[in-house]
Amino acid sequence: MKQAISRPLSNQSNFRDNKNGSVNHQVSRRQFIGTSMATGVAMGGMSLTGCTSLPTHQENPNIVIVGAGVAGLAIANRLSRQLPNAKLTILDSRETHYYQPGYTLLASGVWKNADKVIDSNAKLLPTGINWIKENAQEFLPDSNQLTTDNGKTIGYDYLVIATGLRLGFDTIEGLDIADLGSEGIGSVYPSPEIALKTWQQMDMFRQTGGRAIMTLAHTDMKCAGAPLKMTFMLHDRLVQAGTRQDSDIQFFSPHNTVFSVPVVNENVLSHWASYNPPIGVNFEQRLTAIDKSSKTAYFTDGAGNQNAQDYDFIHIVPPMFAVDSVLNSPLANAQGWLDVDKYSLQHKRYSNIFGVGDINGTPKGKTAATVKLSAPLVVNNLIDVIQGRSPSLQFDGYTSCPLLIKEGQAMLVEFDYEDNLTPSVPFIDPLQESYFAWFLEEMMLKPAYMAVAKGRV
Repeated sequence: MKQAISRPLSNQSNFRDNKNGSVNHQVSRRQFIGTSMATGVAMGGMSLTGCTSLPTHQENPNIVIVGAGVAGLAIANRLSRQLPNAKLTILDSRETHYYQPGYTLLASGVWKNADKVIDSNAKLLPTGINWIKENAQEFLPDSNQLTTDNGKTIGYDYLVIATGLRLGFDTIEGLDIADLGSEGIGSVYPSPEIALKTWQQMDMFRQTGGRAIMTLAHTDMKCAGAPLKMTFMLHDRLVQAGTRQDSDIQFFSPHNTVFSVPVVNENVLSHWASYNPPIGVNFEQRLTAIDKSSKTAYFTDGAGNQNAQDYDFIHIVPPMFAVDSVLNSPLANAQGWLDVDKYSLQHKRYSNIFGVGDINGTPKGKTAATVKLSAPLVVNNLIDVIQGRSPSLQFDGYTSCPLLIKEGQAMLVEFDYEDNLTPSVPFIDPLQESYFAWFLEEMMLKPAYMAVAKGRV
C-alpha cells in the first residue's frame, strides 16, 4: 500500500522502510503543532489513499480495538475509512471523552470551566462501528479472544490495544483519591473535577504563600511535562499574588533528573535556579506516604532512608502502571507494559496485535502528540499484515511537550527516542519561551487533538 503523505517540515522523517531503513513514506512530522496551526490553516495532508484491495480471504477482517481514548478513536476512525468492509468493534465502558491535555490548564487557573475538556465518545466514533460498552478483563491471544468484565467472550482476527494506563494513587500510604483537591493536596491527573479543585487549593495557597512540595513519579508516566508545568505555574501565580518571597517551592524527583531529555532537563533546572528565591530540587526522593492531618509528606531515597517534609500545598504525581488486563496477560513485557516493537508498534510475539498510546512499552511517547503520529503508522502496518506483508513503516518516538513557563509564555519541546530535539516550527526555539508556544497550548491544541481523534490528520 502506498500513501500520499505530505513532506515533513524538518529534514527527518518519522516513518522509515522496515526492510532497508530508507525513507519510503514521508509524513508531516509535527503537524500536530506545526506551522499550519499557527496560521489557522486546517491541518491535513495525513489522509491515506490508494490502498490496494485486500486478498479474498481477508476481505472482511474482524478487528477489535480496546479503548476509546484519543488513541483508540483515531484508529477506529481511520480504519472505518480505509477498510470499509472490515468488521470493526471498539470496547470501552466510558461514554464521556476527556481532553486530558487540558487538565493542566484547569489546574493552573488558565481555564475556569471543566466543560472545555469534556465531550462525548458517541460523537467521536465512526458510524457503523460496534461499540461494546464494557472493558477488557482478560486477553487470550493464543486463541485470538478476550473476555470482558461482564463475562462476554469476544473473538478477533486482529487486535489493537489502546487502553491507556492506571494511576497508582493507592500505592502512596495514607492517601485516598478522595483527598485530592482538599487540605492543600492537588493533582493534575485524575479528572477535570480534581484539576479544578487543585487550582482552588493552589489559589488559596498563593494568597499567603508557604511551603509547596512538587513531586514526580518513579515509573513511566503520561505527560511527563505536567509536573514541570505545574511547578512553573505555581511560581508564576505566587509572583502575581506578591507572595513569592514568602514561599518555598521544593521539587522532589525519584531520579537524578527532572526530565528525561538532557538538554531540556538542564534548561528547566537553569530556569528554576535563576528565580529569586530559587526553586529547590531534591533528587532520588520518591514519595511513599502522606499524613494529611499533620500535612507531612514522606520521601524514600535509593538506600531506603525516609525523610519527612512539611507542606502547605503539595502536588502529587502518582506512580503509573499498565492496566491490569494487560499487566496480568501474556502480552506484557517485564515491566508490565504492552510488549510492542518500538518502531513498528506491532506486538513482539503476536503478529496480529498492535498497540497505540499510553499502554505501549516504548521508551518515549505517552502523549497525545505521539498518537497523532503513531496512529496512522499503526493503521498502515496493520493493513500490511492483513495483506500478508511485514509492517512497512517505523516510528521514531516523536513526543511533544508544550511547557508552560508563566502566563503568556511557554516552550514548545519536541523530541524523539534518541532525545534529539525535533522542532517543527522554524521560527520557534524549543528551549526559549514565547507567546506563540503559549497560544498553541491554550488555543490550538484542542482543535488539533479533536482532528486526531476523528482520524482527520
